[in-house]
Amino acid sequence: MTPPFVKRYLIALDRYKWLGLAGFVVVVGISGAVAIQPADPPTYEASGKLVYSPPPVTFSQTGTEIQQQAQMIPEEVLLSDNLVSVIAERLNLSPIQLAKTVRIKREDNVLTLRYVDGNPQRGTLVVDRLMEGMVEQSRMLNSARQRSILEEINRRLPAVTQELREAEDRLQEYDRREGPALLAAQSGSLVEYITGMRSQQQQIQINLNAVEARINNLQGKLGLTPDQAYASSALSADPIIADARAKLYQAEAQMQLLGQSLRPEHPQMVALQQQREAYEAVLRDRASEVISGNGQAAPLAAGAQIRQSSSLDPARQSLANQLVGLQSEREALQQQLITSRGLEEQYRRELENIPNKQLERARLEQQVGLKRTLYDQIQAKLVDAQAAQAEAVGSLSIASPARITKENRSESNPLITLLIGGVVGILVGGGVIFLLNVLEGRFYTLEEVREALRQRDVAVLGLLPLLEAEEPGMLPVAIALDSPYLEFYERFRSNLRRAGETPPKLVLFTSALDGEGKTVTAYNLAIASAHAGKRTLIIEADLRSPSEAKALKVAPDPDSTIEPLRYYGQIGDCIRLVPEVENLYVIPSPGPQRQAAAILESSEMRRLIDDVRGRFDLVVIDTPSLSRCNDALLLEPFTDGIVLVTRPGYTQDSLMGAAIDEFVESDLNLLGGVIAGADIAVTLPLPTHDLPPEDEEVMPLEGFEPHHSDREEVGSAPRS
Repeated sequence: MTPPFVKRYLIALDRYKWLGLAGFVVVVGISGAVAIQPADPPTYEASGKLVYSPPPVTFSQTGTEIQQQAQMIPEEVLLSDNLVSVIAERLNLSPIQLAKTVRIKREDNVLTLRYVDGNPQRGTLVVDRLMEGMVEQSRMLNSARQRSILEEINRRLPAVTQELREAEDRLQEYDRREGPALLAAQSGSLVEYITGMRSQQQQIQINLNAVEARINNLQGKLGLTPDQAYASSALSADPIIADARAKLYQAEAQMQLLGQSLRPEHPQMVALQQQREAYEAVLRDRASEVISGNGQAAPLAAGAQIRQSSSLDPARQSLANQLVGLQSEREALQQQLITSRGLEEQYRRELENIPNKQLERARLEQQVGLKRTLYDQIQAKLVDAQAAQAEAVGSLSIASPARITKENRSESNPLITLLIGGVVGILVGGGVIFLLNVLEGRFYTLEEVREALRQRDVAVLGLLPLLEAEEPGMLPVAIALDSPYLEFYERFRSNLRRAGETPPKLVLFTSALDGEGKTVTAYNLAIASAHAGKRTLIIEADLRSPSEAKALKVAPDPDSTIEPLRYYGQIGDCIRLVPEVENLYVIPSPGPQRQAAAILESSEMRRLIDDVRGRFDLVVIDTPSLSRCNDALLLEPFTDGIVLVTRPGYTQDSLMGAAIDEFVESDLNLLGGVIAGADIAVTLPLPTHDLPPEDEEVMPLEGFEPHHSDREEVGSAPRS
């Protein structure tokens, strides 16, 4: 019987045989190329050393930072192509050949420069010139860095100064506009104003009630309204109206006396009638003039009414004048009451706006403080950079001039070289295959994942196919009732109900790694449960990533990110109804949050979980993967169990085993595992007009490609 190790190695050999063969060919090729190389003429190596040395005196922080940064400059920058070209031109050498031959090595603060040449004198000269050029290059780089810092500070300083002035002007303008109101609020004047207005209104109302009582009394005595009393008093006091009324009475008396003996057609009767009409016309015209407005202010119906209204005796006329005066006083008191109430409302609005004004002033004052702090820092940096100008020196110095050493080369046997290359090639090829076999800890088939779960006594609750997202970047969900994927999730839901002694209501989903499909599995299980008539809720407990609720046409609350505890504390507001799926609700995640663990352990989250347990038939909780955090372990005591999501091509044996062992050691209720993104066939219905009778198309799901995105879940479209 073949040992397991040998069998696994043979499988790896079959999978990676071309890589092993490539390693063997490369090693043998290199050994062959080395074997056929002719003997080289004697060569000489010139080497010199440069050392990083700080300046003797440094007064500025900028100069110190430049010197520290200079030690991090790559060797390729110091030994630039331009420097190599200049040295090669001076010494009549090929720039390309010189660049290939020169080698530089860094050890701590020492740079060793080596150059190999057949002429020892030329090698020494090349190394010395290159080291001198590198020292000058270091000085130029430090000077350029210092100039760039100074230029950048001078470029930013006007904008920062302008921003500071603008912030100060805004604060000054706000104090000029809102300062009196803030001072009044601080001193309590606004409250006193409001109290005074209330007292004034009460006094005005008392006076108004007294005036109205007197008006009603006078109206009862006179039988006139204030407007009628005004008209009657004015008409009775006018001498022209009194004279016209007396003459009118005289004419009427003569007409009544003569009417007993004369007919109306008699000239004397006609003359008296004309006088009467003339006096009545005078009476009406004068009445219109007296009461003004052509009778609109206090209209009089006819001459008889005018005569009656103008016949007040002195006593009644006095009462009418009192009534008119009381009416004017009432109108004045009513206007004062309206004005007082308006002022009170204005003061109340100002008092209500005081907190907002105080917050606005504090914000403006904070902006001024921040701008001033930045301005002071830039000013200090400017002074420091100007002081660093005098300290701009090179960071390199020549520690050891060029020295010549002769290279000793030993001749080798080509056959021995080829033989050694062949042996090494076999070892390298076999080692590559063995290394890939050892490093491979990922399951690539459905059978491997299922067997690994069974070996750890974990029940397989469902085999779920790969879903394709309708839109790039969106979470793939099977919302339609006729979706062929719902059959698999319905089967998973049925198995889940039989996972414990009682059907679990609060189920927590997690995975060992990101990208294994836990979020897609949780969402589609909830959709299948809702389609089955169960009142279902999805809780996005992954507070370290943005919400995926947009896949269900649900927009997260933008304020939840600012106050997550208040968001979870308002249970009626955080639960959102999914518009396209009946019986489905979701609590979008307010993530990403820095204090995710503290939010999950809060009393608000505990009350939320206790409340939804009684409201819903099934609650699906989506948590982050265990490789990122242990949020799932924090929430597990409040749920009925955990479902571990796996996926071929993503799940690693070591991580999955560690997660299951942790569940067992912590005595956590692991309901079972789910294999998502499995390569299984899904029956997709064809259009009715193209589908022959009793025919259907079986379309296998496409394969998957591993990816490394933290939030990309199973079913997402492949990225280009």
